[in-house]
Amino acid sequence: MSSTLAGPTSFLLEVKHSRFLVNAAAVDTPEEALAFVAQVGDPAATHNCWAYRIGSEYRFNDDGEPAGTAGRPILSAIDGQGLDRVVAVVTRWFGGIKLGAGGLVRAYGGSAAECLRVAPRRELVAYAELALEYPFADTGAVHAALALFGAQKLDERFDADGAHLHVRLPADRVDDLKVRLRDATRDRTRFLSG
Repeated sequence: MSSTLAGPTSFLLEVKHSRFLVNAAAVDTPEEALAFVAQVGDPAATHNCWAYRIGSEYRFNDDGEPAGTAGRPILSAIDGQGLDRVVAVVTRWFGGIKLGAGGLVRAYGGSAAECLRVAPRRELVAYAELALEYPFADTGAVHAALALFGAQKLDERFDADGAHLHVRLPADRVDDLKVRLRDATRDRTRFLSG
């Protein structure tokens, strides 16, 4: 199971009088990632280099630094920490001493890696949705089972045949929930999807 950041985080590194400020956060879409880049980037800084990874999607930008010396090392730091759904922006204020290509790679990649290494994380959980129907008499047993497996009610309606429920829960709990519901309702619960 992969993880992402538990919240926004930052880290500051100084290398030969240049300051490298890393800001990183969890994101769910490329649009969120680009909005974060726009939010934390400093227009007065020399460079605002960034990268994000969201599943198989990724992008990076060197923002005027020599090609391959900033964005790709930041992406490598994200991947090296085993993170997903993360954006990292490294803002550089030039300190007057050129670092060379190798120095830039080490500064951008190293500052991003250290920021991500010490950041609090949370596990990414895959969710599934499930629709089910059951007789009114089984409402107590069904709701108890749903609570036990951490299912969230998305929709609930009632008609002459009984209750119709649409829930969301961690995907790895679906099969166990189905077994529990079948046992608890003497096989009167019908599953419509999932």
